[in-house]
Amino acid sequence: MLAVLQGRFDAYWRLARLDRPIGTFLLMWPALAALWLAADGLPDPFVLGVFFVGVWLMRANGCIINDFADRKLDSHVARTRSRPLASGEIKAKEALALFVVLGLVCYALVLQLNALTVQLAYVGIVLTIIYPFTKRFLPAPQMFLGIVWSWSIPMAFAAQTGDVPTLAWYLFAANWCWTVAYDTMYGMVDREDDLKVGIRSSAIWFGRWDRFWIAVFQLATLVLLLGIGLRLGLTTLYPFGLVAMAGFFVYQQYLIRERERDPCFKAFLNNNWAGLVLFLSVVGEYALR
Repeated sequence: MLAVLQGRFDAYWRLARLDRPIGTFLLMWPALAALWLAADGLPDPFVLGVFFVGVWLMRANGCIINDFADRKLDSHVARTRSRPLASGEIKAKEALALFVVLGLVCYALVLQLNALTVQLAYVGIVLTIIYPFTKRFLPAPQMFLGIVWSWSIPMAFAAQTGDVPTLAWYLFAANWCWTVAYDTMYGMVDREDDLKVGIRSSAIWFGRWDRFWIAVFQLATLVLLLGIGLRLGLTTLYPFGLVAMAGFFVYQQYLIRERERDPCFKAFLNNNWAGLVLFLSVVGEYALR
């Protein structure tokens, strides 16, 4: 009996992608950086705790609804055919039940924050549910994912200050560009399989110009982040964070130069370090003030 329960828990754990936290980190670093910027380096500890837990739960919920939408397609893709829903290890109704439970926990958390944050959270959950289905009709669903993945930024400003200033939308735009860049690398890993099953992606849409457009979005990310730093007078450690981030981007371009699956996936994973150094540079900048 214990072994059965352990097996079910393991399946749910993998369904929520808690065994692969890279996506959580990519969602977390911009959200935490937004909190630090909104609070001038001193975020409210309670708000910080809510966002830390909320990021983990919402990313898990996003993975669940994504796998539910793609469960029939994932079985035809080499990288995803072993996922619990695609393999039949977990039934669709079980996945939906877990999605609802985690969603209610997230809702209970966000209710502890102000009304504007709650309103933005409603939009966020709708975006999260819609995204998996955009792969059927949008030529570059990564651009919609960029909105979903950046929505925590206006929420962070709203939770910390009760407002969403223009600065928040600049940071939103920077993160949107970055998300499109790194998720296109992710799409390059599955490009051949996606073409077979009819899933659309920016990696397919950009075609032979994929590396060029990734570079364009990476450059736009850095320019927007530089503009934010200049506007806020972040001139001590923050510029070094941008230089380090640029270095990671150059390395990623090197990895994807031949468009091979494993190096492209490695380039995608490398973005965790790019996000981490950016966040640490923001924290360090305010710590030295």
